[in-house]
Amino acid sequence: MYDIANAPCSWGVDDPKNPHLPAWQKVLDEARQAGYSSLELGPWGFLPKDPAVLTQALEEHQLSLVAGTLFDDLVSESNFSKMVELTHKICHSLRNTRIARALGKFAPPYLVIIDFGNPKRARFAGQSGKAPRLSCDDWQRLVNHIREISHIAMQEYQVRPVIHPHAGGCIEFADEITQIADDIPHFEAGLCLDTGHLYYAGLSPEKWIERYIDRLDYLHFKDVNKAIFQKVIARGTDFFTACAEGVMCPLGQGNIDYAAVKATLESHQWQGWITIEQERDPRDVAGSLADVSASLSYLKNMGF
Repeated sequence: MYDIANAPCSWGVDDPKNPHLPAWQKVLDEARQAGYSSLELGPWGFLPKDPAVLTQALEEHQLSLVAGTLFDDLVSESNFSKMVELTHKICHSLRNTRIARALGKFAPPYLVIIDFGNPKRARFAGQSGKAPRLSCDDWQRLVNHIREISHIAMQEYQVRPVIHPHAGGCIEFADEITQIADDIPHFEAGLCLDTGHLYYAGLSPEKWIERYIDRLDYLHFKDVNKAIFQKVIARGTDFFTACAEGVMCPLGQGNIDYAAVKATLESHQWQGWITIEQERDPRDVAGSLADVSASLSYLKNMGF
């Protein structure tokens, strides 16, 4: 059994300071119009910060929240106090508004934990052979920070933390996914694997979903335009520039084998929430409604 949500990044919302972002009301309007019942919170500050205001807006659109995201540098000590403060804000907001229905072993809401912000790594998204790895000390600091954030989320707010490997971050490739899963046990944090980021890292989405099916609390679905992907990798284009060039496309129109993904999930009787994402330039927001509608229809027609 699955339920399907979407996220503000499908409307180009990744950086809340971007002057071209659509109004948050447009995102809620179009998410509901497309047939979704739930959304992610998106970057902190895009949707209303006041839980009462947010709750009223969600109720008016018959929407709920499935997750919030911590997306920043989780390695450096100097940035960590900011990450702790943001963890409290996101989890407080999630716990005091409309939450998506319970489904799967660990029910929503989720705190999606993504390391991103190392400029040396961001330059080599999808290029495992060229991307520099963290030193042992830096890696251990990253692990310690994720464990502390996870403890706050679970113990103080009953928000389930899930670690999300991400293109251009310091947890992206096979060796790093394996290491983080070894270093942080499932009782402390689950995994949120993303089909698009697995593909970007040169990995088979269905094989890695199967590998970590027992750790998989939450899923992100994307699709990747192979022709654009090959061009941006050859040029060494950073991930978000690649997204602005259309590397992500509606589900079923790219190179990810969703029949194989579905077969893997069904073979293990996996149940849970799936959030569709299609990062784009917010100046291309006019295409968002058609694309998020097409992606949802594609999954529904497949039996998700």
